[in-house]
Amino acid sequence: MEPLRYVIALGGNAIIPTGQKGTYLEQYQITKATMNQVAELAGEGHGVVVTHGNGPVVGNIFLRNDAGRSVYGIPPMPLFVCGADSQGGLGYMIQQNLQNAVMLQGLDIPVATVVTQVLVDRDDPAFQNPTKPIGPFYDEQTARRLEQEFGWTIKDDAGRGWRRVVPSPMPRRVVEAEVIKRMISAGVLVVACGGGGVPVVKCEQDKIEGIDAVIDKDLASELLSELVGADVFVVVTQVAKVCRGFGTPAQTDLDVITADEARTMLAAGEFPAGSMGPKIESAIRFLEAGGREVVITDPEHLLLAVRGGAGTRIVP
Repeated sequence: MEPLRYVIALGGNAIIPTGQKGTYLEQYQITKATMNQVAELAGEGHGVVVTHGNGPVVGNIFLRNDAGRSVYGIPPMPLFVCGADSQGGLGYMIQQNLQNAVMLQGLDIPVATVVTQVLVDRDDPAFQNPTKPIGPFYDEQTARRLEQEFGWTIKDDAGRGWRRVVPSPMPRRVVEAEVIKRMISAGVLVVACGGGGVPVVKCEQDKIEGIDAVIDKDLASELLSELVGADVFVVVTQVAKVCRGFGTPAQTDLDVITADEARTMLAAGEFPAGSMGPKIESAIRFLEAGGREVVITDPEHLLLAVRGGAGTRIVP
């Protein structure tokens, strides 16, 4: 096979599936099976960057943050620091599993994790309308107190309680993109852009600084794919294939679709904003920027899907 450059984006729910407790052992075993497949790709001479979501994990970090504040009086860390923490912990687990898989195949390929910052616009409209819920549920009295104490935006979450909501701005630049590109060219397998990257904005004194927000992992991974010259963008999620009419009696698996077909279905509301929508939007962006193809599948079928035997392929 011709050596290609892949960016493989692991969804947060591909690391902690719905219905599991999210223990380290559960996360480790799922990641191990996925990294065995990535190691096979690397063994064929392909360059690989693994990105990952952090949804359930960063939520747990935020809960610990909240508990430390209320029980022990430990000052809470900003959300962007929690995001960096999740990059370190998940990056360590993915990196170790990939290192082990590579060594067990008798390969001498280095693996490294890059704590990745992603630049967003300070005047992005998302900052005027925070919508992304994070952390625990509060009663209204506690919510109002925290709102006053920390300046958070807190909203009622469908009658289930009150939660903090944060902005989800568009990613504009991956700060470490050039470093990652050089690492790939040097033969390093890279873990990067965890959780969509740590959001940063331009500032006067320090040039860039962290800001409390959550960047969509698929959009950030797609941007990184463009910046490092990836040939194939792979999105690993909880479903084996993209479907038309998902969850209805008319549900139909999609094996191969074009970017135009994907665009038409997205506009028709086939892919909800809270699930498959950002993945399809990212796929279209990647192909419009010159990418060869996008593959969407679940962890079990990763290698087979990349080889054309499973998953959904989206082509120009």
